[in-house]
Amino acid sequence: MTGTPLPTGDVRIAAIDIGSNSVRQIIADVSPLGQIRVIDEMKAMPRLGEGLEATAQLSEEAMEAAVSAVQRMVTLAGQLGAARIEIVATSAVRDANNAADFTGRVAAATGHQLRILSGEEEALLCFRSALAHFELGAGRTVIMDIGGGSLEIVLSKDGLIERVASLPFGAVRLTEKFLTPAVRPRRVRALRAHVREGLKKALPVKDWRGAQIIGSGGTFTNLAGMVLARQRVAVRSAHGTRVTRVELEHVLDWLQRLDSEERQRVAGLNPARSDIIVAGLAVAAEVLSRFDPHDLLTSGYGIREGLLLEAARISPVVADPGMARDRSVREFAERCHYEEPHARQVQMLSLQLFDALSGRLDLTVDDRRILADAALLHDVGYHINYEKHHKHSFHLISHAELLGMTPAEQVVIAHVARYHRGAPPKLKHSGFGQLDRSLRERIVKLSAILRFADGMDRGHVGAVGSMTVKWSSEALRVTALEAEGATNVRLECWGASRKRQLLEEVLGRRVMVMTSDGVEVDASDDGEGE
Repeated sequence: MTGTPLPTGDVRIAAIDIGSNSVRQIIADVSPLGQIRVIDEMKAMPRLGEGLEATAQLSEEAMEAAVSAVQRMVTLAGQLGAARIEIVATSAVRDANNAADFTGRVAAATGHQLRILSGEEEALLCFRSALAHFELGAGRTVIMDIGGGSLEIVLSKDGLIERVASLPFGAVRLTEKFLTPAVRPRRVRALRAHVREGLKKALPVKDWRGAQIIGSGGTFTNLAGMVLARQRVAVRSAHGTRVTRVELEHVLDWLQRLDSEERQRVAGLNPARSDIIVAGLAVAAEVLSRFDPHDLLTSGYGIREGLLLEAARISPVVADPGMARDRSVREFAERCHYEEPHARQVQMLSLQLFDALSGRLDLTVDDRRILADAALLHDVGYHINYEKHHKHSFHLISHAELLGMTPAEQVVIAHVARYHRGAPPKLKHSGFGQLDRSLRERIVKLSAILRFADGMDRGHVGAVGSMTVKWSSEALRVTALEAEGATNVRLECWGASRKRQLLEEVLGRRVMVMTSDGVEVDASDDGEGE
């Protein structure tokens, strides 16, 4: 088994991160521009940090399990043709008195040297990963990674590092110190007081209150998983989920009152992390309390991805707000060989209609961004085939790696694209009916706009240059004006008229489609279905 051929210029790298709680490997192809295409992943949980606080030693059992896991990972990396294999260890090995024994065992078993990261190096890898996956070009950002043994924090302004801190506030370490043998609210309060005091000494808050907060590590992906499960939103990845401080505190308060078995059954929480999740969330809550943001942004990427970029000698470029998302959506559309002129035309017409109606439909700037992306991607399902291409669009968008947006936003984009044609949204439709009411309402409104705009480019020739919208108590009059060089827009008006029904239902009134010379085009009686 040698793995799949690499695109020109890409390098296949395996990154193995030996943490206090788990050992994780990612094997990926890294492009010269820093794009990461994951080939395979592997995970083990030897809990190297268990008992370290009391003994200052890695246990024999944990070392054997960890070495065995790393050996399997190196074998897989070799079978998949990795050109480089990078192995690093963090807090547990860094703090252990018998670290040299462990590193020697890894080298003997695998033939590869293990690098023990300092707290600062660990934090910088997290920052490198965040820089590649989020827009850090404007304003202040706090990146935090909660591992099993330590908390790493980077303070960044306009994409440049101002301060780095590594603190002994890992989830395994604090669980053993405060929450063993059982989690109790009073013990959680003591843990939080301990963390609060440490943060106060280590981190300034002047000029940093309200900064954007990004959290990486299992604590945050599991937090996002629980929040999304409560919202009944099913996503492939929790990356990009926004969690408010209130939601975090509610989840923490809830979990600390459950017993161990009850926590293992919580939807969205990995049962293997149920014993240390309370400590991790308590640390996160105190960091948020220190910097006072409205919410935090969950990263599905961390040390391993930073290690991949470091090994490939790639420095991510600082992205201004919106750039990462725009680039990600455009590149995905290009990979699907989308029809760009039609997509851009539908996007332009959708946004014109949105701007005219958003106030009456209670839609926001965020909804406008969602509509713009859905319009650009609505026909990517042609990449599979024309038949039911709207459903193919839904599945392609749902599983795409799109940066700069939350998982919930990606779900909405996928549904809006799916409903640009065919049957309108219905509760019985798989995926749609399980969403909460507010998301369903947004999808219906945005789908209604997109359907109409798509009809307004029925011939895919960009004949409509713009639309004017006139609102009355009885009807909405939409007049199509010819683009430069176009002589007739009757086909486009007919297409829009055929796809107006959902918009009429959303607005609660008739939609009249007019040519520039004032003639109404009504396709309701042509007898042809969509």
